[in-house]
Amino acid sequence: MSSEVIRRPLFEATSTEEMWVEGNSDFPDSKVLVTISNSRGERTYLITPTDIVKTKSKMFVQAPPERISTAEQARKNRIGTAVKFLGYALSAILISFSVLSASGFVKARVVLTGSMEPYIKPGDVVLLAPTPRTLPKLGDVAAYTARRFSGEPVGIFTHRVIGGDPVNGWIMKGDSNPSPDIQRPKNDDISGVVFFVIPWIGKLMAPKMLMILIPVGLGIWLIIDTLKGDS
Repeated sequence: MSSEVIRRPLFEATSTEEMWVEGNSDFPDSKVLVTISNSRGERTYLITPTDIVKTKSKMFVQAPPERISTAEQARKNRIGTAVKFLGYALSAILISFSVLSASGFVKARVVLTGSMEPYIKPGDVVLLAPTPRTLPKLGDVAAYTARRFSGEPVGIFTHRVIGGDPVNGWIMKGDSNPSPDIQRPKNDDISGVVFFVIPWIGKLMAPKMLMILIPVGLGIWLIIDTLKGDS
């Protein structure tokens, strides 16, 4: 470059920050691109043998993501990190739950009725400590298999133990039901005792909801992927 000293402010807000180039260039068409970025934004200058021109780096090069340090990018990075760790946490919970369920250590079922409101609402998922490892006692909420007189199973009910004993059978009642259940199940018909309730997540597992969530989730993913590609 020429021996003339080219001196221009690098940041217009502060005249004390300057960049200059001096010396002779061996090539008259030589150019140098300088980019400085921080939380305040980005400054890019194209240095030629005769001038320093303010420009945009994206007009010349594709900067790697780790070099972009704008406030907007920092916010996106924080959101991305939070979503990533949330995904890791949910994955860990689901994997742990799958392992526990497969081993029989924990059982789960979706509650479909409001017989146990307000303690358990329709769409809640109840986690059960299976019998005979955990036996029911007075005051527990337990899931049992209701049967016809012929012994044929009718369905599974999750109600509270309000009386009875394992020999003569337990007296079960839904918290919001006016009267106890007709059947008195014994321990052999009780599949587990409720130890934890996960609110409303069971609604997402319903077939109709899955038919909505899957296309919507796919659409959102395609939109995000398209926006990332445009960016």
